[in-house]
Amino acid sequence: MKRTNTFAVRPLSDTGEQLLRDLLDASAALWNEVNYERLMRYNDEDGFEGEVWDADTGRLEGKYKGVLGASTAQQVIRKNSEAWRGFFDTKNKYDDESNTSVTEHPEPPGFRGNEDDGRQLKGVIRNTSYTVEWGERSRLEILVGSELKDRYNHTGRLRLEIAGDPTWPDYEKQGRLDLWYDETDSTFRASQPVTVSDDARDTPLADEKAALDIGANNLVACTTTTGEQYLYEGRELFQRFRDTTREIARLQSKLREGRYSSKRIRRLYRKRTRRRDHAQEALCRDLLDRLYAEGVDTVYVGGLTGVLDTHWSVETNAKTHNFWAFNQFTDRLVCTAEEYGISVEVRSEAWTSQECPQCGGTDRTTRHQDTLTCPCGFEGHADLTASETFLRRHTEQATRPMARPVRFEWDSHDWLEVSHSHRPKEQRTDPSTVHRDGNVASGES
Repeated sequence: MKRTNTFAVRPLSDTGEQLLRDLLDASAALWNEVNYERLMRYNDEDGFEGEVWDADTGRLEGKYKGVLGASTAQQVIRKNSEAWRGFFDTKNKYDDESNTSVTEHPEPPGFRGNEDDGRQLKGVIRNTSYTVEWGERSRLEILVGSELKDRYNHTGRLRLEIAGDPTWPDYEKQGRLDLWYDETDSTFRASQPVTVSDDARDTPLADEKAALDIGANNLVACTTTTGEQYLYEGRELFQRFRDTTREIARLQSKLREGRYSSKRIRRLYRKRTRRRDHAQEALCRDLLDRLYAEGVDTVYVGGLTGVLDTHWSVETNAKTHNFWAFNQFTDRLVCTAEEYGISVEVRSEAWTSQECPQCGGTDRTTRHQDTLTCPCGFEGHADLTASETFLRRHTEQATRPMARPVRFEWDSHDWLEVSHSHRPKEQRTDPSTVHRDGNVASGES
């Protein structure tokens, strides 16, 4: 079975941190150069796939192998190749009129920032070029190129401290390591794919199900066959995203003719994206931690294809497309669920938001903000009701009586449980004084 260990790492010295930054910056620069050459060929040949693979990646590998090491340079190029193959595969599905799995026009792989504005520090290490020691003082050791070794008078094997414990310590084989700097919380992180034995116990009980309803104001409403319900509220997140978007538009309106962006605008775009991605990652982690503890082995996610245009307002669609990035969230959920041995299935959720769970009708129900009502007498939370209906539709298991829903709000760092009495939230002062419980090694935010 394929699983993933995700953990935070810390350099052991200031010199080690600068060396690691140089390594990841060079990885990002190599990615950018390979991607640029391939993109130019793609554009010159009007999207012909064959020309993309004629880029002179051998020359670029030789340019960067002194810093990265030959094996790491090869892995960066190989990962870029995989991104382009994934793009062409998605594009072929989009162009196939009989295939309805892709509804939005795909874009070629993107870049990792530029030197002036700051590149995204991100790299990949071949499985034979790093070692991990798990124990009381867990360590990650990676190989670096001869130029970095000479520049810092270093041994050539960079040692990093690992925070916490792994989700899958007893693995049979390790894959290549993804390593990046998370700017949202100023932490270096690593993702280690591993192969574990098929008889490894994935989840306790491992036979429960859960269904997620993706919303515009409530990001996720979840119902499980154990009778638990979770609601992750998103109004404040949406508002912050919208405020940043308006500020970007204001700055763009002041640009002189012929200019389309500025350093400040690009910085706001990055800030907006990182905030959203941080909240998404933390939501996936928090939710899956809870589902794992309940013995859930399958999560059903409602596909939005056809639902947005038919049933949702223009404002709601804009929120979902621009902020929520549904496909990105689903990919993130799938990747995180793999760490827990939980499968994710995208299923149709058509009409679940209108169906009355009491009488089964859809034509007479009324939704007002978060409330769904029906002339038969039913009244309940619209998104939680939709997730419950969605769960019943796609599972043969009996759902236990619903417990009182657990609600969460985002405080820019964590998803915090809020009381049902709607008391004002606690105000954080100095974040360094707040105790944040969690296992960093398993990737908890």
